[in-house]
Amino acid sequence: MGDAQLMSRAAWLYYQIGLNQEETSVRLGLTRARVNRLLQLARESGVVSISVDHRDVGLLPLEERLRERFDLHSCVCTPELGLPSDGQPGGEALAEFPRRAVGGAAATHVRETLSRRPDAVIGTGWGRTLEQMTLNLAGSKAPRARFVSLMGSLAANSACNPFEVVQGLARATGGEGFFLPVPFIADSPQDRDVLRSQVSVARVLELARGADLAIISVGELTDTSLLRRQGMISHEELASLHAAGAVGDTNGIFFDSTGRPVDHPLNERTLAIGFDQLSSSNTMILAAGREKVDAVHALLLSGMPSGLIIDGDAALELAARLDQDERPRDRH
Repeated sequence: MGDAQLMSRAAWLYYQIGLNQEETSVRLGLTRARVNRLLQLARESGVVSISVDHRDVGLLPLEERLRERFDLHSCVCTPELGLPSDGQPGGEALAEFPRRAVGGAAATHVRETLSRRPDAVIGTGWGRTLEQMTLNLAGSKAPRARFVSLMGSLAANSACNPFEVVQGLARATGGEGFFLPVPFIADSPQDRDVLRSQVSVARVLELARGADLAIISVGELTDTSLLRRQGMISHEELASLHAAGAVGDTNGIFFDSTGRPVDHPLNERTLAIGFDQLSSSNTMILAAGREKVDAVHALLLSGMPSGLIIDGDAALELAARLDQDERPRDRH
C-alpha cells in the first residue's frame, strides 16, 4: 500500500470514524509515530481540512470596527496568535501560522460563495496565503465553478504562483481553471501590449473582469518579501519603487500609502487586472503577517477592497494604527 493510500486511510479512520491515534495505528498495523506523521501530511497536503467558526473565537468588535471604518461588505479577523514580531527569536519559523489561519478563513469564504452560487467565477492572485487557501478546500465539490488568474501566471516555479493557485482550486473542487499564459511582468510596455492583444490572453482577461469574487493577497516591499525571494524584482528595482512612494503590491501592481498605483516603469509592464476593475468587483484581500499592515492600511484607504480577511495579530496592530491616527493632535 502506497504512502498516499495510507495517508487517506489514516485520515478517514481518525477524523471520520473517530478512532484515536493508538486505535488507528493498530487498525493499520503501523506505529503511532507513523500515524501521527501521516495525519500531519494529510493536513499539509489538503487531504484533510478543518474549519473553525471564527464567530465564536474571532475578534468580533474589531471586525465590526474595520468593516464600518473602511465601508467593507465583510471583514474576518482570525484569532490572535500573539506571535513575536519580526527580528525576535522564532519570528521566521512561526511566520507560516498567520498564513494558515488566513488561508483557512479564505477557504471558508470560498465554500460559502460556492454554496450560494455553484457556477461562480472566482478570480485569484498569487502568494503563500492563497496557497494555504487551496489546501483547505479539500472535499468542496463545485464542478460548474470557474477559477481564473487575475495576473500573469508564468512566474516563479513554486506552489504559490498564479498558475498553481488556479489549478489547486480547480483540483480541490472539480471546477475549471483558466490562467493567463503570459509573464508576471513583461520586458517592456510594448511587449505587454502585444501579449494583451493575443486572443487566448484577451479571452481570459474578459473572464477575469467579470469574476463574481476576486481574492488577492497583499505583499510588503522589503528584501525579505516573496517578490524579492523569488527574484521577480531586483534590489535596485525595490529601491526605485520605494523612491516612487510604493509601500506594497497586490495582483502585480505597486501602490503608495493612499492605495493608488505609483508612477513607476514596473506598473507599465505588469499584466494583470487593474485597480479600476478590482474596485468595481467584489474584491476580497487577504493579509497574513504584521509586516503587511502598512500595505493593508493603504489598500483599505483606497476603497478598492470590498472585503478583508486578516490574521488577529495584524488586525490588532492595524487597530493601534487607527487609534493613533484618530487621536486628537496637541495644537501647542
